[in-house]
Amino acid sequence: MSVAVTTLKSGIRVVTDSMPHLETASLGVWVNSGSRDEKPNENGISHFLEHMAFKGTRRRTARQIAEEIEAVGGDLNAATSAESTAYFARVLKADLPLALDVLADILSEPAFDRDELVREQSVIVQEIGAVADTPDDLVFEHLQGIAFPGQPLGRSILGTADTVRSFDAAKLRDYLGRQYRAPNILIGAAGAVDHATVVAEVEKNFGRFSGPAGTAPEPARFGGGKHVERRELEQVHIALALPGVKQTDPTLYSLQMFTSIVGGGMSSRLFQEAREKRGLCYSIYTFHHPYSDVGMFGLYAGTDANDSTELMRLVVDEIAHAVETISEAEVARVKAQMKVGLLMALESSSDRIGQLARQMIAWGRPLPLDELIAKVDAVTVDSARAAGRALIGRGKPAIAVIGLGPRLENAAAIAETLARQAA
Repeated sequence: MSVAVTTLKSGIRVVTDSMPHLETASLGVWVNSGSRDEKPNENGISHFLEHMAFKGTRRRTARQIAEEIEAVGGDLNAATSAESTAYFARVLKADLPLALDVLADILSEPAFDRDELVREQSVIVQEIGAVADTPDDLVFEHLQGIAFPGQPLGRSILGTADTVRSFDAAKLRDYLGRQYRAPNILIGAAGAVDHATVVAEVEKNFGRFSGPAGTAPEPARFGGGKHVERRELEQVHIALALPGVKQTDPTLYSLQMFTSIVGGGMSSRLFQEAREKRGLCYSIYTFHHPYSDVGMFGLYAGTDANDSTELMRLVVDEIAHAVETISEAEVARVKAQMKVGLLMALESSSDRIGQLARQMIAWGRPLPLDELIAKVDAVTVDSARAAGRALIGRGKPAIAVIGLGPRLENAAAIAETLARQAA
């Protein structure tokens, strides 16, 4: 097996996947800390820290960080989610030690220069403004807040203009010291990599990280309700959510399959019925986001204000109908799609290490391909229907609507009837 895992004495975990036919390596540092770990007055600090990591260290300026990697043809990136923050690099195999040195430097020795901090505050405030000006992004911000009211999971990953402008070096160092600890850190590499070499480089460069794991975030509680915002737009943007299941739930694959059958692609029921047959919308899709302790099934559609009521009736009817009528052919089609997705991920070193990192964070171990395929194959028509039935019976939905028109409240009210369809 090409995958190897080592846990260092400090608690840092190292996972690698050797792909000998490649000449490049994709690597990353995943920190088990995201927006869920923030206090109310820290909202947005995980994302802000991710930005500031690239703005200079005690050894390198922001320009030197970029130039050292790009001088060898590599690239750096990062991303923040509700439950983790990740820092990525891709380089030639000979430059893997350099990439690990740079990643360790930006995480263990950030300078938090005052001028850089003020500039980045302005950048992120503009990013927050861009979301506010983009209704198909903003509707998801509202949806998350309605789904998980008064909780870190319901707050924007970006934070607010006020919280972002309140961050200073002391707050950043406090959060860094509290959350960026060895047991919270996973380092992964895939491609032209040697496991022993990667472990040795991690031991050399990441020795500053120690201490016990950070405090676990509070358990999430799905709320529900509605948010209707009237804005002068060409379309009405509608997002709906129901409580799903967590990452390790045994019904996860059945629910993922139900989600795909209902609205996961061009062949899905909602796309065919709402767009292809009735022309009620341009974009409509469903998704399921599993977290460590809860999940969120969601739907998005953009439609004309005059069609919003009819579209929501269709959505409610199609989801409820799917619970009783999912077919063998639909399950077989989505199984094929899921298997191809798993296999395609094996062809890219960055996808491969990203998949491994998610498995390590959720399961504490890599999941072999045969095991993943077996989980997909184990889904049946009955289990997919049961997952859908449990979904609409779990509780009150959350609904967010942005746009103009007299029927917005009607659309929201229709969406709220979905939970009653399980009765």
